[in-house]
Formats: sequence, structure tokens, C-alpha cells
Amino acid sequence: MSAILIPILAIAGLGLIFGLGLAFASKKFEVKVDPKISEVREVLPGANCGACGYTGCDAYAEAVAAGDAAITLCPVGGEDVINSMAEVMGIEAKAVEKMVARVNCKGSWENVKIKFDYDGIIDCESAATLYGGPSACAYGCVGMGTCVKACNFGALVLENGLAKVIDEKCSACGKCIEACPKRIIELVPAKSQYTVLCSNLEKGGEAKKKCEVACIGCGKCMKECPFEAITVKNFCAKIDYEKCKNCGKCLKVCPTNAIHKFVPHK
Repeated sequence: MSAILIPILAIAGLGLIFGLGLAFASKKFEVKVDPKISEVREVLPGANCGACGYTGCDAYAEAVAAGDAAITLCPVGGEDVINSMAEVMGIEAKAVEKMVARVNCKGSWENVKIKFDYDGIIDCESAATLYGGPSACAYGCVGMGTCVKACNFGALVLENGLAKVIDEKCSACGKCIEACPKRIIELVPAKSQYTVLCSNLEKGGEAKKKCEVACIGCGKCMKECPFEAITVKNFCAKIDYEKCKNCGKCLKVCPTNAIHKFVPHK
């Protein structure tokens, strides 16, 4: 009987010794966790979209708590999250202008000429590798909805081969911008009502042959703007949103209706 007990007691003793050693080590080498990390993480929306520049909300919370990141980097949370993080960190909150994504193209299947019938993978990147995509305009929306799939907030829809943004749902996370192979999506101030929905860099005649609503670079909008908010570069007009006052004069003189008015969402 004693022959059996001795090894059992030995193993138990070793277990006790190792357990005490681990307990001592855990106390000795314990990593102190800043309680502010969990507090900041709690107020973040949890989208894990990466728009803040970090891999997710956890990483962003750690950076904020450590003082390595600003509290204004979460476009999804907006002012409410900024104010909450400012309270946790004991700092002053700064207002951040709300941004929305805009697809700088107006060439739906009704407006743009089609080069060929595409019968491949329903993905913009894949379709664009085949002669730039089915659209005759090499600068326009491919129309396969890759940006729609990339959006975690249901803020994009595909209508007749053209991606469109639902402003009130857009969180300005930038995922659609990354997903677009033509790089025709940009973030603009939500208060800006007018945008030139065209990215074509060809001369006016060529652009108009391929798309009825293409900007032809005529410069009428630039001349009409009283605030010098519009410039024409490479045959395509561009609005400077910092200068634009939403007067709408550019819209009235555009011969191809390439400029679009967005109704601001309150």
C-alpha cells in the first residue's frame, strides 16, 4: 500500500510546488491593464471597420488610452462617441465635420454606352481587368457592386449598373473607397450639396460619345461660380468643398447634367 502512496504523494507535492510557483510568477510578472482601455472600448460602436487606422476597436481603444491616438478618428461613432471618449480621457472634445462617400459617376446603363456583354465573375475588380469593364467609359463605375458588398452599413445600393450612396446610412468608414478599382469614390463634407459626378479625363467630344452625362470640360460652371470653387483639370470639373457655398449656379449652366444636387440629411 505504501509503495502506491509514495508516488501519488510525490506527484501531488510536485503539483503543489508548481502551482505555488505559477501563482508567484503571475503576481511577480503581472501586466497592469489600464482600466481606461475597457472604458474607451465600451463607448466605441464595435464596427471593427478599420476606418480609424487601427485593426479594430480594441486596438484603437488601447491607442487612445495610451495617448497615442486622437479621439476623433472614429467616423462611425461621430460626435456622440467623441464626446464619450473625451469624458473618459478627461480632455476637451473637438467637433468633427460629418463626411459622406460620393460616387463620382453618373453613368448608369441608361446613360453610358456598353462595349460588350459581360458574363464573368460579378466583381468590379475582375470585370475591370477585361478591357476596363463593359462600360465604354474607362473612368466610370464598373457596376458590379463590389463597393456595395464592402459596406458594413448598407449605405450603398446598385441601381441600373451604377453604385449610389445613401447619405443617412453612410458612416464615412472608407471601405467602399478601398473596394473600388476605378478609385472614383471619395469622402466629402455631408453639408456639400453639389458634386460633379464624373471622373472622365478625356476631351469633351470623346467623353460625350461614351456617356450622355459626362463632364465635357467646357468650363461654364467654373466661370459661373462666384466663389471660385470650381476648377477644370484634364477636361473634368472639380469642386473645392471648402470654397463652395451651395449656391447652385453651377448646376444651372452644366450642359450635360454632370453636376448633381444632394439633399442634405438632418
